[in-house]
Amino acid sequence: MPHPDDTPQSLYEGMVPLARLKDRHVYRHVIALVVDNETGVLARVSGLVSGRGYNIESLTVAEIDKDRQLSRINIATSGTRQVIEQVKAQLGRLVPVHEVRDLTDEGPCVARELALVKVACTGDKRAEALKTCEIFRANVIDTTPQSFVFEVVGDTDKIDAFIDLMRPLGLVETSRTGIAAIARGPAGFLSDGLSPNTPS
Repeated sequence: MPHPDDTPQSLYEGMVPLARLKDRHVYRHVIALVVDNETGVLARVSGLVSGRGYNIESLTVAEIDKDRQLSRINIATSGTRQVIEQVKAQLGRLVPVHEVRDLTDEGPCVARELALVKVACTGDKRAEALKTCEIFRANVIDTTPQSFVFEVVGDTDKIDAFIDLMRPLGLVETSRTGIAAIARGPAGFLSDGLSPNTPS
């Protein structure tokens, strides 16, 4: 006879192994959605997540299919397995959402972020900033006698490390895009097989 604790408390719990849902560790996840490209969709998605007390660490959105008027949203958030499954289930119920994928859990994925980093420095600090830029394979996209603007691309840890090293050198400000992520391998995003720009 099943143990009472094994009884699903909701639909999403019935589709996810109970052992995973009982894991109370907090994980960082990248959740990707394909949605209708129409007014108000981004507000509904972000409102649903934040309105239930889930913090959005980064969010990116852009049109991916002009003919079918589809956009893709990448959300980075942290929580227990149970919280993440709740978020995915609730997002999947929104009418303009066509697909919800947890790229962190479903398999290997590639995730990148772009940051613009302004540093005001002269003398030795200027030379050190350029050396750090070279090590991180960043680009100098603007320069004055007193400042640089660097462009750096990579995963979040790389971006964080670059910014931390620039702080003592005269960090002025940063502007970050948030995470853009995509699953590795030949499969497309949409479960109907009609991924954007896939030949029929």
